[in-house]
Amino acid sequence: MTVRVRPAGLRPAWLVAGVVAVLVALIAGLAFGSVSLPLSGVALELLNLIPGVRVHSGLTEREVAILTELRLPRVVLGLLVGAMLALAGAAYQGVFRNPLADPHLLGVAAGAGLGVTAVISLRAGTTGGDATANLPFGVPVAAFAGALLAVALTWLLGAAGGRDRTPSTLILSGVAVSSFLAAGQTYLMQQHVETLREVYSWLLGRLATAGWHDVLVMLPYAVVTGVIVLSQRRELDVLTVGDEEASALGLHPQRSRYLLIVAASLGTAAAVSVSGLIGFVGIIVPHTMRLLAGPSYRSILPLSVLFGGAFLALADLLARTAGGQAEIPIGVVTAFFGAPFFIVVLRTSRQAAAT
Repeated sequence: MTVRVRPAGLRPAWLVAGVVAVLVALIAGLAFGSVSLPLSGVALELLNLIPGVRVHSGLTEREVAILTELRLPRVVLGLLVGAMLALAGAAYQGVFRNPLADPHLLGVAAGAGLGVTAVISLRAGTTGGDATANLPFGVPVAAFAGALLAVALTWLLGAAGGRDRTPSTLILSGVAVSSFLAAGQTYLMQQHVETLREVYSWLLGRLATAGWHDVLVMLPYAVVTGVIVLSQRRELDVLTVGDEEASALGLHPQRSRYLLIVAASLGTAAAVSVSGLIGFVGIIVPHTMRLLAGPSYRSILPLSVLFGGAFLALADLLARTAGGQAEIPIGVVTAFFGAPFFIVVLRTSRQAAAT
């Protein structure tokens, strides 16, 4: 008789730690910057945003305007983008059973970027101004189409040499697809040179220009992605044992896999459409959660949402404070932490495969 060990669920202590991390990132992101605000005043002013609550925060009218109109939408968007990129990375890693799977390494972000670049280039001729300002609500749809195209090409190319899609094959396929889509993106930019400044500022990460419009554009896509992926956390645990075992347990592996790919691609596309190309979040956060909280996706997925949002919000804080008067693109900050982390993960994966 075979005894199946049920994966451990989410521990309350880790959930509390994730919520605390989000609150710390939120208050720190609102308090620090070119104009520093008192932490206590920021916390009290946040309470004033709750309907029916009114307390004296001690902030001046100018400081309240800085907090609510400039910093709050930027921090909230950073939390949403970080949560979606980390959640998508965790979902891809589970679906492909590949520790290196990531929205950027699989070419998904490049596909979404191509879709957004096409919208910016075509829109520039009709707006006459900054084509990235107040992007329309349909932009994530174009990014979603490009993301799905990219992940499909990567998946098909990964099987070109046989049915066994190894981690290295998928990563090489993702690099090839990313290069191909980047070439298409470059072509569009050359054909619409008036959009070069806007596209490049978007490519490097555009949380600096975040407003409530961007939050509203992304929010519905983030909710749909979060609900779908988190509802499939048990299925991801089952998929890790293989398709035959999953089928024996009553799961439809291919249906669950396609659903997760579509949902993760939607979240990635929404994040890319409002924030630009921000890499490595989908590798750093899920792997850290796996090492600290265990291998079960019942823990990895919700914790990736919380700590992914906190990580990107704090990275954005570093981006706008570490460079003095000149703000560092947030994509540079995440790459600074992510590149060494990727090397460690790659070496660990090779050692595990060798044994």
